[in-house]
Amino acid sequence: MPGMNSGLNDNNPVLVAAFRAALLHQGLIVLLIFAVLAVAWVSAREWLRPGKAASPASAEPAWRQLLRIGFGALWIIDGLLQAQPAMAAGLPSQVIEPTAASSPSWVQHIVNWAGTAWSYHPIQAGAAVVWIQIGIGVWLITAARGSWSRLAGLASVAWGLVVWVFGESLGGIFAPGLTWLFGAPGAAAFYCAAGVLIALPERGWATARIGRTILAAAGAFFIGMAVLQAWPGRGFWPGTRHGQRGTLASMVHAMASTPQPSLLAGWVRGFGSFTAANGFAVNLFAVIALAAIGTALVTVAAGRGPAWLGRAMLIATIALCLADWVLVEDFGFFGGLGTDPNSMIPIILLVGAGYLALAPAPAPAAEPATAQPTAEPAAAELVTTGTGPAWRPARLARAFGAASTRAVLAAWAVAMIILGAAPMALAQASPNASPILAQAIDGDSAPLNFAAAPFTLTDQDGRQVSLASLHGKVVLLTFLDPVCTSDCPLIAQEFRQADQVLGAKSHGVELVAIVTNPLYHSVAYTRAFDTQERLTGLPNWLYLTGSLAQLQQTWKNYAIAAEIAPAGGMILHNDVAYVIDANGRTRTELNLDPGPGTASTKSSFAGELAAAAEHVMRPS
Repeated sequence: MPGMNSGLNDNNPVLVAAFRAALLHQGLIVLLIFAVLAVAWVSAREWLRPGKAASPASAEPAWRQLLRIGFGALWIIDGLLQAQPAMAAGLPSQVIEPTAASSPSWVQHIVNWAGTAWSYHPIQAGAAVVWIQIGIGVWLITAARGSWSRLAGLASVAWGLVVWVFGESLGGIFAPGLTWLFGAPGAAAFYCAAGVLIALPERGWATARIGRTILAAAGAFFIGMAVLQAWPGRGFWPGTRHGQRGTLASMVHAMASTPQPSLLAGWVRGFGSFTAANGFAVNLFAVIALAAIGTALVTVAAGRGPAWLGRAMLIATIALCLADWVLVEDFGFFGGLGTDPNSMIPIILLVGAGYLALAPAPAPAAEPATAQPTAEPAAAELVTTGTGPAWRPARLARAFGAASTRAVLAAWAVAMIILGAAPMALAQASPNASPILAQAIDGDSAPLNFAAAPFTLTDQDGRQVSLASLHGKVVLLTFLDPVCTSDCPLIAQEFRQADQVLGAKSHGVELVAIVTNPLYHSVAYTRAFDTQERLTGLPNWLYLTGSLAQLQQTWKNYAIAAEIAPAGGMILHNDVAYVIDANGRTRTELNLDPGPGTASTKSSFAGELAAAAEHVMRPS
């Protein structure tokens, strides 16, 4: 997919170091926010005055607690997995793109937008996902009830949808080969379902309707997955086909090759061999198990069947999900680019919550007849009673001091989410890729300060141009071969994009290229190159040439080594750019090897060029 890949190695040391540094710096800020909140909370509690005791609240039902803590822990695990070193550069090309590859073109188009956004700003995106997911997890675990808890559920729904659409390509539901065994319809879909249940108002906790609804929906889902698994022609019945592994055996074999402990790899490899030899029997077992569990779930949800059926159904669901999680999904998080434990654990949590929700929630505790005022009135009461605006500092401080420990931790989690999302949002406001990509390919620029070597050459329109004639403007100078078909066109596009990045400041910048080909260096060739690379419309673009003697002297002055390529015609030369200030002094040398020449790297080099020009334009 165009734009999805930065073209850089997933473990590029520059990107890995930058990613770790970003996580470390933001982690320190997270700890600082925690410390500030803790000190402010303890201080505010000293301001509290005696007030009325809060009314007793209904206890949180076990099913909701299971969902809240279980999915909170999963979000934290997912966030920690996103902190793996290869995630910053590798997630778009190694995770997102392969997931979308078999989906229709319109799905790929949607996913490509997100992948491109990530590849343009990999450090900000990678760090943002880490803190957003850890923040949602902490929020879910710490906010046990009330509006804060319901908002945590909605946050889980919102971010789950983002992951499901862009990270899982809508769970692959529009791709061929959809199957429960591989995690359909995507783990994030179950995170969203859990978030919706957590966000339900408390008045719905007291009945068994929630439990019946969860189990009925889960039962219908399992039955539907059984039908898909049994559908002929989808490749799941044969263990081998024409001497090749069938769909299921191929999947298991691929998972066995993922870097992981040898013991687990042996289990998965053995199951893959068994599936290849007994494909029909394995698929038949999967179909029967899915259908039986689905039927049991629907029966229990309808209040029918023997008393033991519900417990048997729960045990069977857990056993089947764990078996698939280990033997087919291979835990889902090995290999350095695993983003989550896949869908089996979320399914177990949802079915378990449905089973627990069949029992009515406990009634609210009775208020003691002789309730005495407590020293910690409810925050809402402190804000809404008395005279004056509710937002007065003293009132807000008392309300904050009245908050529970869980509420303070929930506020910390929200701050963590904002801390993660804000840098990514600011980065996305810029259409240009982060300069870190250019630095990852060619290293940092070299600061210099000496008089630039003079030259007098001819531009693409036949006019004489000298370095002295450009005095008063910043010069971005490079060397290009007009018949090159590899690096030079890419570098020319980087210069063109740099002009766009500079915007109005481009009036003070000249983009200058000098021919580096001793064979093809006439003005006709520079004009043809400009037309090919759409540079004729740039008023500040100069492509200079001259006699061979003039060019060779200029190459020598600027340390450009040029030699004819073995195939003839093209010239091998070093890719470099010099930044010359308005007084004719060389201030910066940039390596310009375009590397893979992807959209993100071209934009990154353009941003680096523009930044270098802007730097020397500032008054010292």
